[in-house]
Amino acid sequence: MATFILIPGGWQGGWVYQRVAEILIAHGHKAAPVTLSGLGDVPAPTANLETHIGEVVHAVGSLGDDLVLVGQSYGGMLVSGAADAAPSQIRALVYVDAYVPDTGDSVWSLTTRRFRDLFIAGAKADGLTCAPPASMDPRCRPHPIGTFLQSISLGGRWREVPRKTFIGAFGWEGSPFLDLHRRLSSEPEWSTFAFDCGHNVARLKPEALAEILLAQV
Repeated sequence: MATFILIPGGWQGGWVYQRVAEILIAHGHKAAPVTLSGLGDVPAPTANLETHIGEVVHAVGSLGDDLVLVGQSYGGMLVSGAADAAPSQIRALVYVDAYVPDTGDSVWSLTTRRFRDLFIAGAKADGLTCAPPASMDPRCRPHPIGTFLQSISLGGRWREVPRKTFIGAFGWEGSPFLDLHRRLSSEPEWSTFAFDCGHNVARLKPEALAEILLAQV
């Protein structure tokens, strides 16, 4: 039995993984969807990337061994950050249309101008949080802007995790992850998959995503 720590992307809470979690539990595993500081009912406008990585590291420490870390979009930053802190507890990393940073990278540095402009426009109200795009689920919350701006510090230990998977979603325009998918597809330590769907894979392809996750154990 494995435990899947499910990390959402920007503006979203653990609710985005509801169907995926149900499938994993039905197969006898544990699922731990994470709602990060500021993305639930309590605002946390000063949270930064280090804050969110610390929350995932805490989850890793409390859930034991035989863990699979799964991160969508922004959540890829936290997958790498938490795995760098505790690689021995983790059996697999899964990046779901997500950022895969090197040390010194940030969401801001890795993304495209389209998303930088979106972050700037979304932060106009208070300068601390970025409002969710109007097209997103009404459960979405303003995202602490510092988590997009702060650079990550990695020692490279996350690469010790034996299984690393990247899932690209190719059914939406303006993706900042297409070149990353191509690059990782040529690296022998990575497994890559491509879905013909929009960015929100956990909501759009829960069964297909769960099938890949189950293959990690």
